[in-house]
Amino acid sequence: MIITTAGRTNQEMKEKARRIAAELEAEYIDRNKRSVGTIQKQVQDDCIVVGKERLELFPVGENQPFFFHPNSAMFRIKRLIKGESDPFLQAARLQRGKSMLDCTLGLASDSIMASYTVGQEGEVTGLEGNRYLAFLVENGLRQWESGLESMDQSMRRIHVKSTNSFPYLEMLPDNSYDVVYFDPMFEENILESDGIKALSRFAVYADLSEEIIFHAKRVAKERVVLKDHFRSSRFKQFGFRVYKRKTSKFHFGVIEK
Repeated sequence: MIITTAGRTNQEMKEKARRIAAELEAEYIDRNKRSVGTIQKQVQDDCIVVGKERLELFPVGENQPFFFHPNSAMFRIKRLIKGESDPFLQAARLQRGKSMLDCTLGLASDSIMASYTVGQEGEVTGLEGNRYLAFLVENGLRQWESGLESMDQSMRRIHVKSTNSFPYLEMLPDNSYDVVYFDPMFEENILESDGIKALSRFAVYADLSEEIIFHAKRVAKERVVLKDHFRSSRFKQFGFRVYKRKTSKFHFGVIEK
């Protein structure tokens, strides 16, 4: 990974880019009015561009960058404000003051919903196995301005951990979180969006296992929730009770404690 600045930059942005490079143990390269493509032709590596408003990830060979966006969480929260329901929240049965561990953070849409619901008294932690995606999403959650103060506060409260789910679950004490959540659909979802197709090689493809589910049930006080394709065999394999949704490609499964 290499780090550089946006085309129009200043000394402050250069210093910020150098700090990010040091944190990610990456190489800082001065932009010098060159295009990202030109730099990548010389270096042949993925590139994070540090701009004034956001960070952008340019996978090598791709023209379109990835940058954090709260995705579907924006309109889902607006629906909640109107008094409408949300299938994820119905399955997780989260309430103010509760806690959730999101083992497949992805772009954090469900974690934002969870954080909004549990409020400042609650806790939401998200795990992302790829350190660069974790960094970009964490940075986005801290800086994104949605225009909705309650949503912005919800994003700021999410704790992002750059780690795979199994070692993190394994080290946690029993009953650490009210809800433990898995969404292995993340890899499939990112491939469906043209804007972030290039992220497919950054995704951590770690399937669920008996060991992971064992520790998830141990760590969860109340329930383990799985979002998966409606044809997925994981629901039956691991003993999830399925909440079927006739018009959706995915269902939610729940293991109650």
